Amino acid sequence: MKQVLLIDTPPLFREFLKEKLSSERIEVETTGGRYDAFAKMVSLLPDLIIIDVPQNFQDLTEFFEKKRADPNANSIPVILSGPLPPREVVAQLPSYHVIKYFNKPIKFDIFFEFIGQTLRTPLSIDMTQSILEMHLNKNIIFIEIAQGLNREKLALLKYRIDEMIEVNKVIAPKVILMISDLRLSFVDGINLHLLLTNVTFDPRIQRKNIKILSTDQFVRDFVDGHEEFRGVEVADNLSSVLNKLVTDNSRDDISDVISRNILTATEDIGEASVEMRFRSEEGIASIMNANKNERLEIAIIDDDPITRKILESAFGSLKSQIDIFDSGTKFLAAAGQKIYDVIILDIFMPGLSGFDILNALWLKQYPAPVIVYSSAAQKTSVIQALSLGAKAYLIKPLKPDAIIQKVLEVLNTKV
Repeated sequence: MKQVLLIDTPPLFREFLKEKLSSERIEVETTGGRYDAFAKMVSLLPDLIIIDVPQNFQDLTEFFEKKRADPNANSIPVILSGPLPPREVVAQLPSYHVIKYFNKPIKFDIFFEFIGQTLRTPLSIDMTQSILEMHLNKNIIFIEIAQGLNREKLALLKYRIDEMIEVNKVIAPKVILMISDLRLSFVDGINLHLLLTNVTFDPRIQRKNIKILSTDQFVRDFVDGHEEFRGVEVADNLSSVLNKLVTDNSRDDISDVISRNILTATEDIGEASVEMRFRSEEGIASIMNANKNERLEIAIIDDDPITRKILESAFGSLKSQIDIFDSGTKFLAAAGQKIYDVIILDIFMPGLSGFDILNALWLKQYPAPVIVYSSAAQKTSVIQALSLGAKAYLIKPLKPDAIIQKVLEVLNTKV
């Protein structure tokens, strides 16, 4: 049996590695610090060593010098993970038999693939296409899963939740799990069980504080049919979830309250040890660079000429192809002929409103994400737009940089 020694790895990283490698029948040993690492290494003589690098690389020098001087341990391959190292440090690594340095956050599919190659034991990686995004707002952990259920990402989920709670010292944490775009059946039961087990794993999260947004009857039946998930609520529309969570009694604009409580991260979730993305999920960079001759296709629909001009100028910095529409009718005619990468939409316009357009796009299952940019700040408008599929709701006026940033965030999620 192959054996791996983990040295000074943080809890999230350590437990995730142990679970994954043990499932592949690879023995995993750990050491809590670098001070006893050498003694454990020479007693085990593992097939591979994985070390988390401290901020000061010199702290590892003594260990590496001892390893190099020991004839039995010298040739043991080492994988390092940590912050971007200085160039002079990189130059030293080969002499210590370091075969790979992974900058954090690590894309775990590449990481495990490399471990398998090193141990000459190919590791199974679930490559199911899946997007899993998380953010923390006050005491609410917001999780959105789209496209599919990937077992690797689901396995990491419980450790990521624990990390969020620990780093931010969250009291009475709550979870909103959005899987509204997934249509599941009994063949997905094992993966759905893994998802719900990991979401409910942390004892600090009470079942009554877990809300699942899904219109899928299988999800509702699955939750109702498992005693271990009793208390978890499944809601079939976004309005229900938003209304329950928006309990702010201040006089702030309700759209700002919704944004603060649901749509944006207000807490520092900390730097993750492992990224919940595959190598192919490069966000906006991959969109812009997949073909250097292609440009981002953006549609702007607004009846206000000043807003149109500001947005056109702002998105020109992205080297985008921008189509401007002063009415919903003109946009829908164009959308029938081409697929945009992102749509910026006003709500109240003559003729077709933004709600009409959102509904038309939803009926056609048009793939482009929609960002509403409107002066309509009523709670009902915000909820209606989000319920019709808008990915974000921005209140006019905003600085162009803020709008661009939101577009990039939405596109990163989409990839």
